[in-house]
Amino acid sequence: MEVLWKTALPGFQLLKGDIHIWRVNLDLPSMGIQKLYQTLSMDERVRAERFNFEKDRKQYVVGVGTLRAILGCYIGVEPSELRFCHGNHGKPRLSDSFGNKTIYFNMSYSERLALYGFTRDREIGVDIEFMRDFPEMDKIAKRCFSIKENEVFLSLPESKKKEAFFNCWTRKEAFVKAIGDGLYQALENFDVALIPGEPARLLRTGGDSKTASRWFIQDLKPAPGFTAAFAVEGHGWQPHFWQWPDQSTSALT
Repeated sequence: MEVLWKTALPGFQLLKGDIHIWRVNLDLPSMGIQKLYQTLSMDERVRAERFNFEKDRKQYVVGVGTLRAILGCYIGVEPSELRFCHGNHGKPRLSDSFGNKTIYFNMSYSERLALYGFTRDREIGVDIEFMRDFPEMDKIAKRCFSIKENEVFLSLPESKKKEAFFNCWTRKEAFVKAIGDGLYQALENFDVALIPGEPARLLRTGGDSKTASRWFIQDLKPAPGFTAAFAVEGHGWQPHFWQWPDQSTSALT
């Protein structure tokens, strides 16, 4: 899906019924990285220093720092004051100390881009992937995709397989991140649509197509060479697509 990524103006709000999807360039100048580093918790700083490669460390700082910046704008709190807790399977949440300001969120990053999803009234999952070539594609599909997905995948011409693989992967990852199960949810236990050009959908989960119909999955093309998806339960919401301000879009086109 091609969307218009708008730059948010000061005072932007996340309302009930809204879904906000943010695209963020992780390649920032050193001054911007240092500013975001100052907002991180001590635990986050320790984790940042554990990365072996400087590029990975910088992207982690930008990714987490920008998450704090966006959440801080939503609830009117300094980014450094935010506190997080985790669900049963490790999905981060805002601490209960923020009371009725609860916001559901999820993030994903690949190469130089990060994708974030935010709502006030439902869980959300997002995933973004750089569509690289790799020889193990068929083996990974056989191990991680469902029987039905593999049947469809193997029936496609070679020219369509890479796009189909990443369609399937991002949609499945977005769904398991939305329900909070992460690696605890077997990826082969549910089906998603994956054929290039066809709408993204959750087709079956736990043998039940009726339950699957309650979920919405949307594919995105956030930049050339990337594909992404977000998943939410229910319908009747309003999506908004944002580019974090003060960032050059030259790396995103």
